[in-house]
Amino acid sequence: MIMGWFGGSSQPFRFEMYSASHLFVMLTFILVSLFIFIFQDRLRESLTKAWEYAVASSLVLIEVTYHVWMYVNGNWDASHSVQLELCSISLVLTVILLIRKSRHIYELVFFTAILGCTQSIFFPSLHYDFPHFRYFHFFYTHLMIVWVAFYFTWVKGYRPTFWSTVKLFLFLNLLMPFIMLVNALTGGNYWYLSGKPNHFSLLDYLGPYPWYILSMEVLVIILSQVAWLIFRKKKAGPATRSEGSSPNQDQTV
Repeated sequence: MIMGWFGGSSQPFRFEMYSASHLFVMLTFILVSLFIFIFQDRLRESLTKAWEYAVASSLVLIEVTYHVWMYVNGNWDASHSVQLELCSISLVLTVILLIRKSRHIYELVFFTAILGCTQSIFFPSLHYDFPHFRYFHFFYTHLMIVWVAFYFTWVKGYRPTFWSTVKLFLFLNLLMPFIMLVNALTGGNYWYLSGKPNHFSLLDYLGPYPWYILSMEVLVIILSQVAWLIFRKKKAGPATRSEGSSPNQDQTV
């Protein structure tokens, strides 16, 4: 049973989108996200740096274990195993954010989490279902990246700015030629720049290859602007100020 749980075959663990195990993950994602938002003040008072380091360590540990799993099962290959997927890059940035508390890193994590990892939660590219290790690895890493982004936004008080959307666009487009080169050299499909995924995804609505790549560019611009408008730091209104609140106090989303 242990070998099966950590084995390379997905036959006994075939994942189905919107099955009970997937619905459980989506419900957990929504409930925990609401919990972080509703209890942000209490979390601000109770959570310490030790918790942040613990989450960072858990992400490193489960990611290293994932690479061990691929290696021992003969699945590790440069075409899909290098830490170049957008969510994999976001995981590394999330660990750095938890340790360094950098606002520049936060800006990238926020958008890659909201725009990328949330899509992976609702439209996962996954073959292994509960209780396989890969099921836990996939959803734990994606969920935690988004929750850390929410934690730094609502609990720590970090906020994206308009220039954050510009940084995101530059970051993605500076990396894109390198990712395309890696795809060409390895036969991989990092960032789905060589073709659409086999499962249903939002890319199905963005046109055929390679035009959907341009559609993704436009979509990133639009969605990042929407996310910024929703989560940006808001100024207190006149009525709020007259009640004694500070003009610089955040009005959380």
